[in-house]
Amino acid sequence: MRRSFAALLGVPIGYAVFALAGYWGIALFSGNGFDRSVEASMTAFFFAGPIGAVVGVAVGFLLGGRSRKGART
Repeated sequence: MRRSFAALLGVPIGYAVFALAGYWGIALFSGNGFDRSVEASMTAFFFAGPIGAVVGVAVGFLLGGRSRKGART
């Protein structure tokens, strides 16, 4: 149960972190001068965010399974 909760908690956290990083990266490094903000927001929403959600599920699943040493009996 704890592992499932951690995996579900990783979805919005991973999405937000990767979407912000994707937006910032495109806004900073894009050579497109006409609609840079649209390109950055679409990339963040449809590409970087979903990748972050998948990464967040994986990290949450792995970290949620850890327990303290000696906690299991």
